[in-house]
Amino acid sequence: MAKNYYEILGVDKNADEETIKKAYRKLAMKYHPDRYSTASEAEKKQAEEKFKEINEAHDVLSDPQKRSNYDTYGNPDGPQFGGGAGGAGGGFGGFGEGFGGFSDIFSELFGFGGGRSANPNAPKNGEDIQVRLNLTFEEAYFGVTKQIRVMRDEECPDCHGTGAKDASSVTVCPYCKGTGYIRRAQSTPFGQRVVQSVCPHCGGKGKVIADKCKTCKGNGYLRKEGLVTVKIPAGVDTGMNVIVRNEGNCGRNGGRKGSLVLVIYVQEHPRFKRMGSDLYMEMPVSFYNAAVGCKVEIDTPKGKTVCSIPEATQSGTKIRIKGYGMKKSQREEYGDLYITIKVETPRGLSHKQQQALLEFENSLSETQYPQIRRFKKD
Repeated sequence: MAKNYYEILGVDKNADEETIKKAYRKLAMKYHPDRYSTASEAEKKQAEEKFKEINEAHDVLSDPQKRSNYDTYGNPDGPQFGGGAGGAGGGFGGFGEGFGGFSDIFSELFGFGGGRSANPNAPKNGEDIQVRLNLTFEEAYFGVTKQIRVMRDEECPDCHGTGAKDASSVTVCPYCKGTGYIRRAQSTPFGQRVVQSVCPHCGGKGKVIADKCKTCKGNGYLRKEGLVTVKIPAGVDTGMNVIVRNEGNCGRNGGRKGSLVLVIYVQEHPRFKRMGSDLYMEMPVSFYNAAVGCKVEIDTPKGKTVCSIPEATQSGTKIRIKGYGMKKSQREEYGDLYITIKVETPRGLSHKQQQALLEFENSLSETQYPQIRRFKKD
């Protein structure tokens, strides 16, 4: 039974590209292998399978052609039955090598043997590689260029992916005569049926290699370490993905390379807390400065700025400094910085200081303490 990719990602069949992307990111974060480093082997295996399933669903639903094929035929590669539909030329009249077309469809419908598999010689795109990238708060704020080391499959430079020493080393498979399939007739209670299976000698490729490439030992690719230079844009946040096209595993049979997917993790800052593109911080202020008002110069990631504290500022008051937050993704705009004032009460007062404060307190009228007066009335 075909997988329900919409159900896997938890989206509606009519979901747009952005909805699918958001659902994928959320699930990829949840089941990423790095989150299960201390889990049991069973939990690791389960998360790994789920992670692969999520990526498979995203690969299909994010590609317009694959999604169209999947919605129409239940398969991202399109209809899998092959064969002609009409006339004697469709191969409907015998049980030999020409048996195909409608007969293969009936076989699939009634379970009389396997249908045709996808063409093993068709181009196959390389798999993506996911790498966790840890960034400091400052790197996320300003953006940074990183060099990422990745282990990946790269096309063999000597055989160019064929796996053969040279062109003369590739011959037609003598067992399937180059078709990639072997068919045989079997007797059943319903009569004879034809079973078609992938040729075990050539793996369905229809050709065999007499003399393998010595460099890759016939694989067509080599496992190598690559160094990728990536420019991380300013404003990235934990959970975001930076995708570098054509830097993943190599494809097969002329398929395109996969992508390098960098999963971003931003370290927390000791002073600033981030919420979206806005930054939040707390600033202690003396009793005197909170009472009479003042201007305080503060350091921000964007540079120094002045925070104006008005007269009679109470503890917990928030002051907004526009444009001193994080850079907004793909926009030349910045969020805001919100400063929460914390009025600090002095400690360790001397007797003289306490007397001075008492004298000051006695000089105040009740109207200068509106909150206390309101509390007493309530």
